[in-house]
This record gives sequence, structure tokens and C-alpha cells, in this order.
Amino acid sequence: MSNLDKLISHFEKFPGIGGRQAKRFAFHILTLPQSTTNELAELIGNLKSTVVECASCHRFFSSNGGDSTLCSICTSDNRDQHKLMVVAADSDITAIERSGVYDGLYFVLGGTVPLLHSEDSKKLRGGALKSTVEARIPGGLNEVILGFAVNPDGENTARFVESIILPLLVNTHEPLTISHLGRGLSTGSELEYADPETIKNALRNRG
Repeated sequence: MSNLDKLISHFEKFPGIGGRQAKRFAFHILTLPQSTTNELAELIGNLKSTVVECASCHRFFSSNGGDSTLCSICTSDNRDQHKLMVVAADSDITAIERSGVYDGLYFVLGGTVPLLHSEDSKKLRGGALKSTVEARIPGGLNEVILGFAVNPDGENTARFVESIILPLLVNTHEPLTISHLGRGLSTGSELEYADPETIKNALRNRG
């Protein structure tokens, strides 16, 4: 297999990328100046050493050469410590932050639980989510927002998260509400691609 074929094969493994798009990417790279392809290769090669996973919310952030294990959201004094939104991926956080109406904390689950493949839940951070909620309840956590897409897989993922959190409320007298992000989002829409105004409405009308 040639280097070009290998590159196309790698692109085909990217989420949402098919064979035709993978070929477009590969052939586009061939049209770039050598200096640009060298820079691209260097960026990819250094990515793992310059971007780290937050120890609290599990989103990726640039370390900028520092040794912090927490991202800027988790260390900010301006974030509401009483709210925790559970999302599927980092890209969802980007979309929500763009709306400018949510000031709480996040937890990146690491994917969704497809309706027809519930065994995929084993790949997610269910255990870490349980530990996070358990640790934050005594500190005043009073709302967990389920920020998933309004489609069958998103709804199935919400049920999975509820199955983790609800048992934690049995032996505690602390008030904790589980709300669903969805009203304002059209059925079938992905949070990542929703416009800021739509996300604002979904957050304000959550229930």
C-alpha cells in the first residue's frame, strides 16, 4: 500500500468522513507547499504532548508548557459550582460556551450509547461520572444537566446517565435535580451544530 493510500485510509477512520472525502483531504495535501505540509506534520506530531485531558471534566485543553491537570473552566472562580452539565464530546462544550448563557461546570462522557448497541456504554466514563457527582453533592451540587442530542441515541445516553446518578440520591438528603437539555432543539439535531440562539433557548427552557 502506497503512502497516499495509507493516508486516505487514516482519513476514512475520522468521524463522519467517507471514502470520497478522505481522498479529497489527501489530494488537497498534495497541492500544498512543502512548508505547509511540514508544519501540518509537526502539529500532528506534537499534539499529544501539548494537549492534555482535564482531570476533572475530561475535556482536552492546551497545556501551554505548564503542568496543570485542570482546564481553565474547572479552575475559574466565575463558574457556578452547583451546576454540572454532562455532554458527549468536547465539541459540545465549544457550542455551549459560544451561546454565553451557561456558567456552570462540565463533564465529558466520551461518546453516546447507541440505541442498538448498548454495550458501547462500557467505553464511556460512567465510573468517573459517578465519582464526580458523589464528590460534588456534599459541596452543594444541586443540578445535573443532560446535554445530549435530541435523537434516539441521545435519549438512550440520557437514560444511561440517569441510571448512574439516581442511585446516588437514595441515601442523601441533599437536593439534586436532573434536567434535560432539549426544549428549543429540534428533533434529530446535534448539539455541536446548533446555533447559539437555539442553545440559549434549550438551556433556559430545560426541564
